[in-house]
Amino acid sequence: MKFSESWLRGFVNPVVSGDDLSRLLTMAGLEVEAEEAVAPAFSGVVVAEVLEVARHPGADRLNVCRVDAGDGQIRQIVCGAPNAAAGLKVPCALPGARLPGGLEIGIARVRGVESLGMLCSARELGVSDDASGLLALAADAPVGRDIREYLDLDDRLLTLKLTPNRADCLSLAGIAREVSALTGAPAVYPFAAPVPVNAEARREIVLDAPDACPLYCGRVFTGVDARAPTPDWMKRRLERSGIRSISALVDITNYVMLEWGQPLHAFDNRKLEGAIHARMARPGEKILLLNGQTLELADDVLLIADDRRPVAVAGVMGGEETGIGLDTTEMFLESAFFAPRAVAGRARRHGFDSDASYRFERGVDFGASRQALERASQLILEICGGEAGPPCEAEAQASLPARPPVRLRQRRVGKVLGIALDAARIAELLARLGFAFSRDGDDFIVTPPTWRFDIEIEEDLIEEIARLHGYDEIPARPPRAGLSMQPRPEETRPLWRIRQILTDRGFQEVVNFAFVEESWESDFSANTAPIRLANPIASPMSVMRSTLIGGLIANVATNLKRKQGRIRLFETGRCFFRDPAGRPVKGFRQPWKLAALAYGGALPEQWGTAARAADFYDIKGEVELLLAPFTARFEKTAHPALHPGRGARILVDGREIGILGELHPGWAQKYDLPLAPALFEIDLDALRKAHLPGHAEVSRFPAAFRDLAIVVDQKLELQAILDGLSSHRPAIVQDIRLFDIYTGKGIDLGKKSLAFRIVMQDTQRTLQDAEVDAAFQRLVEYLRQAFAAQLRV
Repeated sequence: MKFSESWLRGFVNPVVSGDDLSRLLTMAGLEVEAEEAVAPAFSGVVVAEVLEVARHPGADRLNVCRVDAGDGQIRQIVCGAPNAAAGLKVPCALPGARLPGGLEIGIARVRGVESLGMLCSARELGVSDDASGLLALAADAPVGRDIREYLDLDDRLLTLKLTPNRADCLSLAGIAREVSALTGAPAVYPFAAPVPVNAEARREIVLDAPDACPLYCGRVFTGVDARAPTPDWMKRRLERSGIRSISALVDITNYVMLEWGQPLHAFDNRKLEGAIHARMARPGEKILLLNGQTLELADDVLLIADDRRPVAVAGVMGGEETGIGLDTTEMFLESAFFAPRAVAGRARRHGFDSDASYRFERGVDFGASRQALERASQLILEICGGEAGPPCEAEAQASLPARPPVRLRQRRVGKVLGIALDAARIAELLARLGFAFSRDGDDFIVTPPTWRFDIEIEEDLIEEIARLHGYDEIPARPPRAGLSMQPRPEETRPLWRIRQILTDRGFQEVVNFAFVEESWESDFSANTAPIRLANPIASPMSVMRSTLIGGLIANVATNLKRKQGRIRLFETGRCFFRDPAGRPVKGFRQPWKLAALAYGGALPEQWGTAARAADFYDIKGEVELLLAPFTARFEKTAHPALHPGRGARILVDGREIGILGELHPGWAQKYDLPLAPALFEIDLDALRKAHLPGHAEVSRFPAAFRDLAIVVDQKLELQAILDGLSSHRPAIVQDIRLFDIYTGKGIDLGKKSLAFRIVMQDTQRTLQDAEVDAAFQRLVEYLRQAFAAQLRV
């Protein structure tokens, strides 16, 4: 909300400086986002009248003007502006004046003719970028008056950054109401008495959708002069509020919107047919708007229509077909209340916004609709002339926003704010806010006014009390509470420890949105029915994620565009699934997951090791490190995100807890990745489990080692062999570990050689060669029978 300080002080003028006023508003929750001067500093410029204009004797494009600057002498000034003419009132910089940029005006000779000053354009004064000619002033501008005073150029522009709940401050009246409440200064509002009714013209109004439009007021004007000029004072206030002047009738509607916060719309009454209807759109209806955009209307769009066709999208924008122009002589003026839910999102759906929709979707004071109509009527008759017909209105009282009273307990105020406020102080603050209330013992029964849609519960009123009393008047007391150390279960690893392990391994943590592109769900989890958002913040972020992989792939793509060749990322976050018994939200399950990704070099660039890309075994090693001391199993899997031959599922105690592998080549190509990253995703709850420490006897006797090399079918999975050896090993066998795989010369086609190191040890005695050999032979015999293994010689 942008406005000029001088306009605001016309409503309420507290005895505080401009800087203090800005601070006061900011501390009350109406943040002053920007302050700027209307014009840069300059001096010595006054209002002057051009009396005569003659050609310069030595230059075709210059004129010699005789000017009255109000100081009792007629000045000769050389000027090159094309619009210089006798009778024109313009700014005149007298000798000694200082203009923006430090330019000092003196007496000069221009092509042999003496010039006693300078006639100024708007750009030379810094009030606009217009340099096409002299800045023309109103015909009644007082000659000799300082131009800064006349044009109010010492004014400041304030821009408020309002939160969505404070729609009541989207008007000068609303801001003045707030300043009056904060300072106690009296506010004067531009109330207008009912205008005289001199015409009989009227239109019937029909509320076909009373829930969406419970109040509609209007008035017909005849004989208006649409070509009448907009007064300079109105044009100036509009421009300083960021609204350009269009025509007197349009400017009046915009001006009243800024004054009262009530958007108005003007129709050419001759182009309307029959009654005015507030109704929902019908199938196939279209409308051409004032911005030149043709809309195909959905059935949830509220329209203003006559008996034949739509004439406006209610609360958004009027239609081109019934818009007013410079030839309009009969006008129908609309002032209505549209429910926020009937307007919200309708303009953004079609890629545009408007001042009206911005206000209506946040809530407009329905108690000011009639007053805004009268104020606009007053200005129309004063500026454009004509005659006003009687007010036309339709109201569905039951559909207007209810204003249920809210109970405010004095003791609750003290408990929440931490300070004691007596009943008299609370009553004073409520009265300054304009809140009607009654007493019920120590409680206040407060009825929210029509302009405050954000007062619904007791805490809303307590917040208002705190704002007006002053946040800086509430002492900052350190919290006092009894603290005790909470036990940390040893069987659960803290999340920070898991993060620390990955960080120590060179991974960097990322945080991505939980709402993602629908294609990610299809690509990385084969989820064809994702959980859709009812109101996504952007069309590509329309569904909730069921995997973290998509976000990590997007992070890799972003880093590659910034020339990063080695990328190691991880993320912890919730994923979302449908589940009728889900908790904490019924119908949904939201487990925490951990995902990590390695792209590019397996090791940082160095001289001691040959460069190679991170692969399946690198990421498998990271998983084994995270799961230690659990023993994880890895089984081949066909996951939609993973390479068909380089993907595995992770099992602990027979339960699948995640997946790992290299990205599917198709997705690497689709997402423009030169290399396929290696990645994993694990249920975080399973990963956080930890073994409790336990006692185990350490043998004091030497271990015996045997190496076993066998030849088996190449398709045989190593895990099956390890599982079999583990379940059939003798008691003295402590560890069996693979240390070599070989195929090639000396090994038959379709076969592979596996070499295991077997560690045997006893805690009570030294093992004899005979029992070591016997245990070794048992394992060899088991492999021969179970897997048709042959010893490699």
